[in-house]
Amino acid sequence: MTSGTESLDSPNPYRSSFSSWEKRSSVRAKPRRTLEELEQGKVFFPPELVPVLYHPLVREQEQQVINSLLLQRLHVYLDFTEDLEQLVITPVTQLISRRRTGFELPPEMIRDSYKICTDEAWHAQFSDDLQCQVVSVTKEKPAVVGEPYFLSRLRAVKTELDPAVRPLADLFFTVVSETLISGILGGIPKDHRVCTAVRETIADHAEDEGRHHAFFSRFFEYAWPQLDRRHKELVGTLLPEFVVAFLKPDVDAMTAMLQHTCLDRESVLGVIEESYPTARINADMRAAAAATLRLFERNGVFESEKISDSFLRNGLLV
Repeated sequence: MTSGTESLDSPNPYRSSFSSWEKRSSVRAKPRRTLEELEQGKVFFPPELVPVLYHPLVREQEQQVINSLLLQRLHVYLDFTEDLEQLVITPVTQLISRRRTGFELPPEMIRDSYKICTDEAWHAQFSDDLQCQVVSVTKEKPAVVGEPYFLSRLRAVKTELDPAVRPLADLFFTVVSETLISGILGGIPKDHRVCTAVRETIADHAEDEGRHHAFFSRFFEYAWPQLDRRHKELVGTLLPEFVVAFLKPDVDAMTAMLQHTCLDRESVLGVIEESYPTARINADMRAAAAATLRLFERNGVFESEKISDSFLRNGLLV
């Protein structure tokens, strides 16, 4: 798998972003965020992050229906977070911490990966805790949406790979997901229209993820040169698939949400199609992936024509 490149001789040595973790991480320093009652005039999710709300067929719904859609969008986000942290990120960081990825990494980076394991378990736990509180206060259960799109897509990609290289898919999907800049993590903490407990929970998550972003950016810088040419080409062509899997709108989740309206299925599908035109999806994905794409460019990922063509086909390069 590796090319024998000695990544630890990097001219840019590893500098931990976890030096103040004991005092700043949410699991160590932040209180439990509680939602004891509904806050008058507050929403559970920013409307701007739910494009279907601006479709004429949805805008004519009663305000109670709109509020329910925002609530369901929060549930989708919390479910997404729990699945991502528990089923993808934590298993990968556990492998990093136990030196079982096949990559040579600095000892301090190995130690930091333990802290990420702790963080991610806490993120899943406090997301579930908040979700339970929301149900208790609103008396409205989450819609049944099934597993998130990214999980089904990741599984489909891995099914087509040789079993021996499937761990690489999990590893580099994690790099992608941890280096993307989420509009939710970036925007909601500052949006005082959003319920306080929701805003503070996501702010706690966002602060931790800033350290994780730095860690996985450096991880990629160490790991990518250690791949041989064949594995670089394999992983490189998967990277845009992972960006799309993470960022593409989850049509099944949106469909389940819109069942809370009086729209029939044909109308629901029309709303989704018209709310997510391809050009908008691609532009939004490029914006959210800008830091990750710069990371790839700095490390020579696009020097391969086959890899750059894969990014072009997926709408991530123009």
